[in-house]
Amino acid sequence: MNQQLIVSELDQRKRHDAHGNEYWRARDLQELLGYSEWRNFSAVIEKARQACETLGVDPSNQFVATTKKVRIGSGVFLNVDDFFLSRYASYLVAMNGDTKKPQVAYAQTYFAVQTIRQEQADQLTEAEKRIKLRADVKDANKKLNSAAKGAGVINYAFFHDAGYKGLYGMGVTAIKRKKGIPEKEDLLDCAGRVELAANEFRITQTEERLKRESIRGQNSASRVHGEVGRKVRKAIKDIGGTMPEELPAETPIKKLTAKRRKKELGS
Repeated sequence: MNQQLIVSELDQRKRHDAHGNEYWRARDLQELLGYSEWRNFSAVIEKARQACETLGVDPSNQFVATTKKVRIGSGVFLNVDDFFLSRYASYLVAMNGDTKKPQVAYAQTYFAVQTIRQEQADQLTEAEKRIKLRADVKDANKKLNSAAKGAGVINYAFFHDAGYKGLYGMGVTAIKRKKGIPEKEDLLDCAGRVELAANEFRITQTEERLKRESIRGQNSASRVHGEVGRKVRKAIKDIGGTMPEELPAETPIKKLTAKRRKKELGS
């Protein structure tokens, strides 16, 4: 893989949790960094964990052990070891990789750039962060639609409403009515950062599950979307968060972008 392809793949494999934090799956990085054997790559992860601890950062918050289902035959799946790696953990993994592999050098550059971008993002205003997150959600929805198409979804409105019902406990029409959002406005254009982050998590996890489990059929895909939405909702409840339908509607994104554009033209 050349550098441009590695960067593109790292961006595509990037995920976001319910709080909007970036993470990657170790099995994805193993492939992208050119490691054919998990035992060799797991040794790199262990070195990265040790480096994390040496630097005074709790590795348990950066390297989260999990499993992943992989297909080993026709309809047969096997659970294998995996990790959820934060952006910082992924950076440390790249820094501890075999620098003889060009993929590792490309990844090191990628995560260094990501760190700089994060520092710049931290300086954004609340409105700018919301605009950026809304753009990320739109991009995630495009990828979900692609996965849904591959699963055989035909009625996209029904498919997406199943996800909203899972996350909000009601369909999009009822959500907009509860929040006082005009019928012609897009629900997510009127969502704040917390609500957008929860929806991005729902969207990316549904996309991944549709692909991972090779879901087929309109009803099966919609059922999965609803299940993922309910699990995200439960996670919000378990940590004492505000249910998304109770979060207030905010100024539509298009008004914020128009205001920003006017400010830029006037500067």
